[in-house]
Amino acid sequence: MSRILALSLVAAAVALAGCEATQPKIGSDSAKTAATGSAGGAAAQNVNAKLGRCDRPAGTIALVEDTSLDWYRAYMDKYRLGSTSPVLRLLIQQSNCFIVVERGRAMANMQQERALQQSGELRQNSNFGKGQMVSADYSLTPEVLMSARGTSGLGAALGGFGGRLGALGAIAGGIQTNEAAVMLTLVDNRSGVQVAAAEGSSSNTDFNLGAVLVGSSGFGGAGGYTNTPQGKVVTAAFTDAYNNIINAVKNYSPQSMGDRGMGTGGRLTVEGSSQPQGAPIAQSQAAGAASANVTMSVRDAQLKLNQLGYNVGAADGLLGRGTVAQIRAFQRDRRLTVNGQLDQATMNELAK
Repeated sequence: MSRILALSLVAAAVALAGCEATQPKIGSDSAKTAATGSAGGAAAQNVNAKLGRCDRPAGTIALVEDTSLDWYRAYMDKYRLGSTSPVLRLLIQQSNCFIVVERGRAMANMQQERALQQSGELRQNSNFGKGQMVSADYSLTPEVLMSARGTSGLGAALGGFGGRLGALGAIAGGIQTNEAAVMLTLVDNRSGVQVAAAEGSSSNTDFNLGAVLVGSSGFGGAGGYTNTPQGKVVTAAFTDAYNNIINAVKNYSPQSMGDRGMGTGGRLTVEGSSQPQGAPIAQSQAAGAASANVTMSVRDAQLKLNQLGYNVGAADGLLGRGTVAQIRAFQRDRRLTVNGQLDQATMNELAK
């Protein structure tokens, strides 16, 4: 009976191979990956229901795919898969958690248009002048940690028994597991501080018709017929990792050095260091703050910042982006904790 079944499968495969090619199908479910649908601005269509989404973006972001690393060369050599950037770009825009800015190869095209503008070749009002490009607040770096195909060993174990168990082993040998694990790292471009990192993983099971035919009746020719491309598993792993990044962003709480500013000496002392590490910064300021704490409204702080040359614009009493940026600049200059907040130490320093 098993031989008759195998012959039937072979006949079906041959019949399929002999058929004339069908017309290309626009939009094939079998070709889709976990990153599907489209995005235009803040709108997205036919999005994977499992992809997270934000009410508004946390900032602009650029993708940094280091093609010189070992993982990238191995990834390309083994699976001949393309760049991970297009998939991540789609996921990011669909999620509305960040706004993607170009920092890849298309930058050359952008510079080319600007060169044409400067040479006088473009039409009038084709404005490619300076001051229009948007800065990238963050960088997102992808990395494939592991991508393995055919990790199941059940078929070999059963195949050693021969007979019916051997046939069962052939079938099991045609069931292969594809696995992938990836990592995404999010870095603040202004400070160089890593603000988030997330791992993602995925796996699927392939049923290989060729393994069944060879194992049960000695016929071949259909190997890999139903193998799922490894790229789909890698894409699903990146979707998982990006969802984890979204969760990290939504629950984000900045790391703080407390009474010390970042990069000005850590809390872990090292013998023989040229300057004492772990010593509080601006001890006189801290002492002054302890003796006379000041209460100050946002509007008063804005007026004071303007007087000191930190231009926040109109003193509207709102802690907007411009005000936060100038508070951070003031804190940096006065060697306070740089957090953009109108905390007690900052109010004390503004009141001097």
